[in-house]
Amino acid sequence: MEKHRVALIKGDDRYANIRRALEAIEEDIDLAGKQRIVVKPNFVSIRRSLAATQPDAVRAVLDFLQEEGVGRVTLAEGPAMGSFQQGLKNHGYSRLLEEYDPEIVDLNKDESVEVGLYTRSMQPMRLPVARTIVESDYRISIGPPKTHDIAIVTLSLKNMAVGSLTGRKSRVHQGHQGIHLNLYKLAYHVAPELSVIDGFRAMEGDGPVSGDPVEWRVAVASTDFVAADSLTAQLMGFDMEDVGYIYYCDLKGLGHGKRKAMEIVGNVTFEEVHREFKPHRSYERQLNWQIPNVEEYL
Repeated sequence: MEKHRVALIKGDDRYANIRRALEAIEEDIDLAGKQRIVVKPNFVSIRRSLAATQPDAVRAVLDFLQEEGVGRVTLAEGPAMGSFQQGLKNHGYSRLLEEYDPEIVDLNKDESVEVGLYTRSMQPMRLPVARTIVESDYRISIGPPKTHDIAIVTLSLKNMAVGSLTGRKSRVHQGHQGIHLNLYKLAYHVAPELSVIDGFRAMEGDGPVSGDPVEWRVAVASTDFVAADSLTAQLMGFDMEDVGYIYYCDLKGLGHGKRKAMEIVGNVTFEEVHREFKPHRSYERQLNWQIPNVEEYL
């Protein structure tokens, strides 16, 4: 059976961890001919630093891309509240922007294309998704691993999918059943080609904004977003089968979420960094995401 490579690195420097993770899967990262490369941080909050992607994490990705011969890239995000530009300022990105001069796109203000999703009553609906993300030819998700108040965990796919929605993000949530189905549906349009999960300082408890810090010192990277998200969720103490959107993506072959299908490369083992994260206080209710006759909707 073909193994799908996932880098797992632990160390005392955020930048170095991410660089080592990317270098460990360098052979999998195919940037040939890619002209519209988008790097998508997580700014669900433009004010709380713990909830956001840190500048050194993005710097590590940009340096890797430069060494691979990539020119100017697009840095894009659609915060839940406020502007992307204000988030960049609040989270200390000014120096990085001066040094790398990426194109900046606030996805909340981007042109959009409509994507078919579902309401909480399983009725079809359509929501606008940023054209910059949909039409990119290489999407990179970079953000911290966090527990979540509706979807159990937020990792690389959720970062890309929800931030890509133009305007009000809450429209995608649609209850515990709808959010997982909608994230799976959005994966067909916006899934990252490269997932980088910066667990140097993660979040547990009442995430994705108000949770508590976890000094974890971990980085995960893969060109298989399902593998990256599934491995990270398992490292956080959550079974893949308990996180609906990861389960759906694995079930329908969008990636490989089972650990037996992964080749874990890096400087630590799963057991050495596994940690039981405290879930959101609503965790037990969140587990009720299963949909009867779900194949009708997948």
